[in-house]
Amino acid sequence: MQTSYNGIPVPTGGQPIQYANGAFQVPNNPIIPFIEGDGTGRDIWKASQRVFDAAVAKAYGGKRSVKWYEVLAGEKAYRQTQNWLPDDTVKATVDFRVSIKGPLTTPVGGGIRSLNVALRQLMDLYQCVRPVKYYSGVPSPVKHPELVDIVIFRENTEDIYAGIEFREGTPEAEKFIYFINNEMLQGTKKKVRLDSGVGVKPISITGSKRLVRAAIKYAIDNNRKTVTLVHKGNIQKFTEGAFREWGYEVATKEFRDQTITERESWILGNLEQTPGLTPEENAALIEPGIEFAPKEFGDSIVAEVKDVIAKIGHSHGNGAWKSKILINDRIADSIFQQIIIRPSDYSILATTNLNGDYISDAAAAQVGGLGIAPGGNIGDGYAVFEATHGTAPKYADKDVINPGSVILSGVMLFDFLGWHEAARLIESSMEKTIQQKFVTYDFERQMQGATKAKTSEFATRMIENM
Repeated sequence: MQTSYNGIPVPTGGQPIQYANGAFQVPNNPIIPFIEGDGTGRDIWKASQRVFDAAVAKAYGGKRSVKWYEVLAGEKAYRQTQNWLPDDTVKATVDFRVSIKGPLTTPVGGGIRSLNVALRQLMDLYQCVRPVKYYSGVPSPVKHPELVDIVIFRENTEDIYAGIEFREGTPEAEKFIYFINNEMLQGTKKKVRLDSGVGVKPISITGSKRLVRAAIKYAIDNNRKTVTLVHKGNIQKFTEGAFREWGYEVATKEFRDQTITERESWILGNLEQTPGLTPEENAALIEPGIEFAPKEFGDSIVAEVKDVIAKIGHSHGNGAWKSKILINDRIADSIFQQIIIRPSDYSILATTNLNGDYISDAAAAQVGGLGIAPGGNIGDGYAVFEATHGTAPKYADKDVINPGSVILSGVMLFDFLGWHEAARLIESSMEKTIQQKFVTYDFERQMQGATKAKTSEFATRMIENM
């Protein structure tokens, strides 16, 4: 552990968060690095830190406090060090394990891909966690936003984030396409066009299972009733489809006592509704039209029914399955409709990378947009919480932007640390402030009779409402 990073001394009176045996040890005065962010990030962080400190002081009466430690990234880092992402910043984020950041600019003309990419790779932050929850009073484009309470677990290291691409017309692309066409697709009607850019979509059993495992553990710890595996397995059977299959394996082999799959619930539910139902009759109920299918298919469904009853009939039957966590799956395009017309049916979504990217923003639109959408990148022993929106440079230093995304990312951080009292204080004071229609311009223009508040004024009112 260094005594300073980027020439900035580590705060005195604080201690680093430790991690051992799969658990964090959080002192009462943890040192937590922060990156204020570019553009509007400067105003947002000032407001957010005041809210965080007030909530901790109110919740714990001085027995706990955060020692915030600024580390440099983005424009501020470049001005001071001629480096968009100094090595010391990465080192501090690793050494202190848990950090928070505002929005950062990706520099024009190259430089860093993004801070998230660098930290994700170094710290193996394989979970992108995005809670999507409605706070009363927030303007919304849907009729019943209050029904939305979803946590999205997006795999964060594979799929398109692996970054394996070859530009059209390059020798690398030509070589890759030649290999695919003449080796892998030889003898088939499939061919990759020679003028294509190409990318590789890796989805591994390791990456998939650990993401689903984290989602199910979260469901257990937070009394969530469903975990939905989101995929495009009807088209991409060996990547997206495999994600689905591996997810079910985690549920049924590692969390057998706590989970029930959707098909298992149908089988046990049918048997409870009609005692004495034969396996053949049960199979016909879960697969309508089975009599028209090949005999081998019908036999496999009957065997599935018998297997479920034999293995979990005693432990999960007689209605016991209704208290278990339901594991189901949905096709990716379908889930966009589902979270709009039936949001209360969904609690946790476990997704591959690209699907989760789209769904996170689409879901956030129902509850106020990215301005109040928090996020976290989490791995085994490390976490970086962050604003999910951009830097909006034209509003920089004007004290007008909604600080909600960073503030609610702080709620995630405090819950992660186990400081739930501070987290609930922040949530309730934000909701009360919004209900009072004392809001920043993005909400004020959508709310009749609202008062337009500055970023700093919104934070002050939140503190008063604690």
